[in-house]
Amino acid sequence: MIPFVDLKAQYLSIKEEIDRAVLDTLASTQFVLGKEVAAFEALFAVYTQCQYAIGVNSGTSALHLALLAVGVGRGDEVITTPHTFIATVSAIDYTGARPVFVDIDPVSFTIDPKQIEAVITPRTKAIIPVHLYGQPADMDPIMAIARKYGLAVIEDAAQAHGAEYKGRRVGSIGDVGCFSFYPGKNLGAYGEGGAVTTNNPELARTIRMLRDWGAERRYHHDLKGFNYRMEGVQGAILRVKMNYIEHWTELRRAAAARYDAMLAPMGIRTPVALPERRHVYHIYAIRDRQRDSLQAYLNDHGISTGIHYPIPVHLQKAFAELGYRPGDFPQAEAAAAEVLSLPMFPELTVEQQQVVAQALQGWMAHVAAKS
Repeated sequence: MIPFVDLKAQYLSIKEEIDRAVLDTLASTQFVLGKEVAAFEALFAVYTQCQYAIGVNSGTSALHLALLAVGVGRGDEVITTPHTFIATVSAIDYTGARPVFVDIDPVSFTIDPKQIEAVITPRTKAIIPVHLYGQPADMDPIMAIARKYGLAVIEDAAQAHGAEYKGRRVGSIGDVGCFSFYPGKNLGAYGEGGAVTTNNPELARTIRMLRDWGAERRYHHDLKGFNYRMEGVQGAILRVKMNYIEHWTELRRAAAARYDAMLAPMGIRTPVALPERRHVYHIYAIRDRQRDSLQAYLNDHGISTGIHYPIPVHLQKAFAELGYRPGDFPQAEAAAAEVLSLPMFPELTVEQQQVVAQALQGWMAHVAAKS
């Protein structure tokens, strides 16, 4: 099988450094936060072009704390997209606020700024654009709307480490940026992890307190906080990986360019990297109206794929109380039915991609023969 993602290949390429960093952390007994987390935070702040980066225990926790820090609470509304991982919406729900959805732009798969103003109400407190699959959302009009109505902007950059919008790194454009370091991400821990980025010192201070039981000094709790601290071992692993993130990103971009060259002539609907945006290809998602049959065909030919995401959040049973129905967000629903994620990781070889392309060519011939 050609894997969808190959975590072992990446680990083996930096095994000596990773093993040493982990063992040094164990020897230091700084198992929660500590110097390795602090060192990683400093590196990640510079990388994201932010003054502050606060390490937490997951991307979901990052979103939750960001929402609380900008003042979102019970009775408020937060605008986001239904075509995202459920964590984006669950974090809003954690605060007691109501998620309000806006459809996606069908080319970028990100929130359509032209539809945002229509759903703003006096209860609207924030907007969460999701930089999906590694492509930045269209941030200039989103920020203009936010300034017009006095709304906070929280960037969900869980899939977009190093992505850029008009020369600016995602996570540095809105009030707050939220990242996940789940193992399969472009920058992945060996377990759970996340970070919040910001250029606002007061937001940074609040988020640091909220992640550690609302305290700046031990046993002095000024806020009602959480146990959302990053583990020392994960900080050490991520610190090592910071030396390679740009190299890995360029390998992903090169692999995406090869896919484009191989697949576009077949008529396959490949991802579009929009102008003035640096797409970092966490996911390489093609589209096919017979997606499920295509996935089964590729699996039969030894190619592992993924679907991100088969049911948009507004149609998930968990959020049925929001009252949305099929047809409310046609672009998100069409994407959910059609997208298929091909193997994508920095170590993906030309030979592996050629096998994928040959299988897709076989699929196209199979479809043509049936029509």
